[in-house]
Amino acid sequence: MSTMENVHLVPEDEDDLYSGFNTFDPALATQSLELDAGFQKAVQTSHGRRPPPPMAATKPGTGRLGTGSGRGPTTSAGRTRQGSADGVRPMTAVMAAGFTSAGTRSGSAGTMFDPLGDVSSRGAPQLERKLDDSAEEKIKKMEKRVLDLVEESQFANSIGDLSLALERAKQAGRQERQLVRQRETLGSATADNNLNLDLTYTVLFNLACQYIASEMWTEALSTFQVIIRNKMFSNAGRLKVNIGNIYFKQKEYHKAIKYYRMALDQIPTSHKDVRMRIMQNIGIVFVKMGQFGDAITSFEHIMSERPDFKTGFNLLLCYYALNDKDNMKKAFLKLLQTELNIDDDDKYLPTEDAHSNLILEAIKNDSLRQIERQKRQEAERCVVTAAKIISPCIDVTFSVGYDWCVEQVKASNHADLAHDLEINKAIAYLKQKDFGKAVETLKGFERKDSKLAAHAATNLSFLYFLQKEYATADKYAEAALATDRYNPSALVNKGNILFKQGDVEKALEYYNDAISNEASCIEALYNLGLVYKKLDRKEEALDCFYKLHAILRNHPEVMYQIANLYETLEDPDQAMEWYMQLVGVIHSDPTMLKSMGELCDYIGDKSQAYQYHYDSYRYLPSNMQVIEWLGAYFIDSQFPEKAIHYFERAALVQPSEVKWRLMVASCHRRSGNYQQALNTYKLIHKRFPDNVECTCNRLSRLSRLSRLSHLSRLSRLSRLSCLSRKRMFT
Repeated sequence: MSTMENVHLVPEDEDDLYSGFNTFDPALATQSLELDAGFQKAVQTSHGRRPPPPMAATKPGTGRLGTGSGRGPTTSAGRTRQGSADGVRPMTAVMAAGFTSAGTRSGSAGTMFDPLGDVSSRGAPQLERKLDDSAEEKIKKMEKRVLDLVEESQFANSIGDLSLALERAKQAGRQERQLVRQRETLGSATADNNLNLDLTYTVLFNLACQYIASEMWTEALSTFQVIIRNKMFSNAGRLKVNIGNIYFKQKEYHKAIKYYRMALDQIPTSHKDVRMRIMQNIGIVFVKMGQFGDAITSFEHIMSERPDFKTGFNLLLCYYALNDKDNMKKAFLKLLQTELNIDDDDKYLPTEDAHSNLILEAIKNDSLRQIERQKRQEAERCVVTAAKIISPCIDVTFSVGYDWCVEQVKASNHADLAHDLEINKAIAYLKQKDFGKAVETLKGFERKDSKLAAHAATNLSFLYFLQKEYATADKYAEAALATDRYNPSALVNKGNILFKQGDVEKALEYYNDAISNEASCIEALYNLGLVYKKLDRKEEALDCFYKLHAILRNHPEVMYQIANLYETLEDPDQAMEWYMQLVGVIHSDPTMLKSMGELCDYIGDKSQAYQYHYDSYRYLPSNMQVIEWLGAYFIDSQFPEKAIHYFERAALVQPSEVKWRLMVASCHRRSGNYQQALNTYKLIHKRFPDNVECTCNRLSRLSRLSRLSHLSRLSRLSRLSCLSRKRMFT
């Protein structure tokens, strides 16, 4: 069978199965678009529409009206649209709704988003853009500029640039006044409610604050008065507190109290915190004026309404000033009864819940936690300081009074401060030079809590070190280190003991360990610098003292060590620069002035060296090196009579030293006063008969000189007598 037998041939009259698929609306034909002039013109326009067809030249009224079944309006590609005139849509989905290539290419600012072609079909005008130079826009821009200037002023104040802050505040004031005039010009200020009172208040208040920061009190007062006198500002009377603060800084206490009381009248009773703060200011002003009774009235009122530690401490100080022992005790008890109003530290302890631990890790050192620490530290400081102040006054002896304070603290909510008070008691004994009681007090901690025992052992080690009992000091230092190996104070004590025992290298290790555990341990840094200096490792010593200078700015001892190290490194310029900085900190240190004089003498500036040595002599006239230098300076300057004063001073300081008396006699001899020199040598020989050789040599020389001077006087007298006789005979 052939293959053609299975092929079915379609007869001529049978319908084509695929007919109609290639038939489409002529409007969708794309073959002739390049030759379509209307389409090419539409592509080149910004609207993407064909130009309207020319109107047929028909007579009026003869045109044929379109029906709903007729062809609708065409698209830019010649496609028909279907629908009513109010809401046309694309006839097919060939073209994306509204996103045409022509519209994208045009990119003009006036092109509107019109996916359904509503606006383009109706030819509706675009929305007009708001003009930037309208009156309201100008006023808004000026207001924004004023607020920006206020912010710049505040930022400059925060970084310490007070001049720039004041300049920006003044500029904001000028801009705000210009804004008000602009409103009046545009007719916007006919009604008071159109004024931006908040902006005016902000500008004036900021300007007053910048005047206060620059200590321009008169200008600040004037600015605050402008705000207060303006009745349109609500609650402006509260700013009288600021005026009271200015008068307080000017030490015009009566005016300060007046304005504080006026401000207190403006504050409603519902605002207790603000009222209590103003009452506290009034109490402090009374303290400054010495009116402790009135101050006590203010502080007592605060303690009855809103007690706090600072007010309780001030109340106790007022009773202390009046020497009222009973009320001192009562004030101390009120201080202990004051609530801290913060949570315990137990809430920051880790738990078994991992999520809770993450939260605790995030909040354990946040800003709120830091505020809690500050409040707790302030409360502890007030309690401890109050106990130190009143303990010598409330009872017969300091010890009994302090014991009463400790017992009251143990019975209060601040029981954890009792041990600190006992240690402070030992330190107080130490300040009173009562080492026995200090040691006895500290030894009482040996059988207590390990932390307290370590603290007490550290202090005991230092006490025995001061008493030069190095073996006992070493014992307690080891005890403190056994409890806490990373205790920097105990490490410094151990290093000090080793240094005194001569083991400098081992002391160096302990000082370095102390710094490793606490980078800001100033005792370890200073001692380490001294050890490096002793070992002649001057560069490392200089590095230590520079680090210490970064921690303790303008500390005299640190600055002196740096200057002295530069002096030993033979860098006189740097040494003199540091000495000059040191003079700005302390003006009357004789050792420092002597060092500066020696440095000037080294570089050859004799006059400046004399000035520094003389200043050192004025502050410490018993320094033998300075006295000797001044005497030698006047001898070298050929003024031996001025050197006599300094050598006589040296003879008073060291009466058993014959050297200074011989120098006095030598100065008399150099100045030509031989008789006085001879008398001085005789006194020296009488007081120091063993110094025979020196005295005899000078006696023989002076006898010869005095004899020659006597003979010369006799010969002069004989010549004069001969001349007088000749005149008589003639």
